[in-house]
Amino acid sequence: MKINSLNPVFLAILILIGVHGLKAETVHVSTPATSLVLDAEKGKPLKFMYYGSKVESSDLESILCGGSVYADAYQAYGIHPEHKTSLGVVHSDGNMTSRLVVRDVMSENNNGMVKTVVRTSDDLYPVDVDVCYLTYPGCDVIETWTEIINREKGDIRLTRFDSTTLPIRKGNVWLTHFAGDWASESQMIEEPLASGLKRIENTDGTRNGHYTRAEVMLSLDGRPDERHGATIGAALCYSGNYAIDIDTPVGDCHYYRAGINPDNSEYRLKKGEKFVTPPVALTFSNDGKGGVSRNFHRWGRDHMLLHGSTPRKILLNSWEGVYFDIEEPVMVSMMKGISDLGGELFVMDDGWFGGKYQRNDDTRALGDWVTDTRKLPNGLKALADSAKSVGVGFGLWIEPEMADLSSEIYEKHPDWIVKARDRKPVTGRGNAQVVLDFSNPAVREYAIGVVDKILSDNPGIEYIKWDSNCGIHLHGSQHLDNNRQSHLYIDWHKGFEEVMNRLRALHPEIVIQACGGGGGRVNWGVMKYFDEFWTSDNTDPLQRIYTQWGTSYFYPAMAMAAHISASPNHQTHRKTPIKFRADVAMSGRLGLELQPSEMSEEERNVCRQAIADYKSVRNTIQLGDLYRLKSPYDRQGVASLMYVSPDKNDAVFFWYRTESFAGQRLPVVKMDGLDRKRMYKVSELNRIDDSPLPFEGKCFSGDYLMNNGLVFPYPYIHNVDHDSLSDFSSRVLHLEAL
Repeated sequence: MKINSLNPVFLAILILIGVHGLKAETVHVSTPATSLVLDAEKGKPLKFMYYGSKVESSDLESILCGGSVYADAYQAYGIHPEHKTSLGVVHSDGNMTSRLVVRDVMSENNNGMVKTVVRTSDDLYPVDVDVCYLTYPGCDVIETWTEIINREKGDIRLTRFDSTTLPIRKGNVWLTHFAGDWASESQMIEEPLASGLKRIENTDGTRNGHYTRAEVMLSLDGRPDERHGATIGAALCYSGNYAIDIDTPVGDCHYYRAGINPDNSEYRLKKGEKFVTPPVALTFSNDGKGGVSRNFHRWGRDHMLLHGSTPRKILLNSWEGVYFDIEEPVMVSMMKGISDLGGELFVMDDGWFGGKYQRNDDTRALGDWVTDTRKLPNGLKALADSAKSVGVGFGLWIEPEMADLSSEIYEKHPDWIVKARDRKPVTGRGNAQVVLDFSNPAVREYAIGVVDKILSDNPGIEYIKWDSNCGIHLHGSQHLDNNRQSHLYIDWHKGFEEVMNRLRALHPEIVIQACGGGGGRVNWGVMKYFDEFWTSDNTDPLQRIYTQWGTSYFYPAMAMAAHISASPNHQTHRKTPIKFRADVAMSGRLGLELQPSEMSEEERNVCRQAIADYKSVRNTIQLGDLYRLKSPYDRQGVASLMYVSPDKNDAVFFWYRTESFAGQRLPVVKMDGLDRKRMYKVSELNRIDDSPLPFEGKCFSGDYLMNNGLVFPYPYIHNVDHDSLSDFSSRVLHLEAL
């Protein structure tokens, strides 16, 4: 491809700058607002020079003179073994040293998506390492990964295989990352980078989002801020075990490295075989953490999420309503219940299947995907027809990656489960669950066949909740050769990707939720096969404010399932008013997780109004730009965020009281993202007060709202009957531009 055929406004480009003569040595990967610059002089190691705000061509010649970073862009182990590196290779003759030098630079434009490849090779052995970059038109995210090709006569062994290295000049650099536990996922942690090694990793085997998240932000100008400061966002897009190292050795730079976790995963490459690492998505913004989030949300909706431009439906999931007590009349009643509230979809969760073994708890029948006619005598099609008759869609829970020891599938194929040979299985959920070995082609065919048959035999199903409730508890594959047992973690996820790719080709229209025993499957490497994710098994609204806040840093609202549940909450036993529960759920993809027949009349009325109001602003919430205004982590008693439509004609403002003390004065929250010159009419959604807010129906300029905000009447408690008062108060405002 000719270099001058590429559009320099938004595409990755290669530029001749003449710093070292007339060779094309400097690689400039650019987006509308960002640049990544590399020195790719042939015969020498690839060097990183710059990543940040857009650099114009006129500045490239002098970028080094201006004090840019000049560091290894992707270094292999061995020549300087005292240094941390991104790639470890044991050559076919046992040599553990490698030195990668640039051989060529290539670029390919595919409908505006530009792939730039810097081919590096060992200067002694025939091993190629392609360092790849991908950009999208009009998008400020760069994806980067590596492809390792063995051209030696025998096998080579890979002991480390990072996707990327990103040097960052030392200074007052802060790290934002996310950790937690089951039912407490995505808790935000912010800390300054110090000397030494910071590792964020996952070793679950099947899921990777419960305890840590594979995304970080790096604030380059000091303590992280939502609106201001140079900030890098990085997300490793991978479904399996990962390791993110932020190394701060002696010298000028921190080094961000991310990739598949190499622990117990040494990988052998045969002659001619290629190993492709998962991509890391990078973005940069001078508008702080908020700017990084909006870049990721747009990229996610436009290029990663399936059906990313289609607003998600409001659904009722049966799990917390009935758990395993699935019965046909109860399911039909729940369908009518969500239809009466204005919902659009009903999802039947766990407990609907089983033949020889009946699924009444989490100890048996998993993997036997036949309808239990003892519970559902007329089958799935009758349920889908019943849903259609009351005006809602029908969805189903499945877990095709797993089995129970008490199941027909395990009795027929005990060799299909993940375990070390000659050892007894180690079980997970219910002291019964085991993982099927997706490194085995027969298991992959089985899983594809199961899902395809369910969907083909029951065309009324339009939604799947795909769960994964068990990690790998006993390392070993009964399928892989003895000298490739260390391939298990990697080959399992290669198999998972094959299953999802083939199923998506067969059923592209089905909406599928990624669930991993809660938020265990929240990762961009998974989301390219899914439409949304289950954010957490914890539906308590107060704790959900924190979990959804952390999740929002890299994931848009349309992907974040947020459900109204019963009170007291099933996880925390906290009692909260129905309005508070509804207002928190409305800030994501709204749904319900309860039994409608057990709702009070007040709960029905509030939910019916919330659903109607959500429909009126759904496009703005799910497709708009997010502005986080007041963090619950600031411990100021309030959390607030808002969504603004891309044309700034419409906005939805959320305000939550997170703690209550007598005499407390909460901070006034200033809005963001509006058109300063336009006037906005303010109205409250989900209103329960006997009298409206003083600014109900009034008009304010965007400038006023962003400089001053709106003050809620003290003490921020709703104007309702005394018996209905609660310390949990919340407000949702709709702003319409005139």
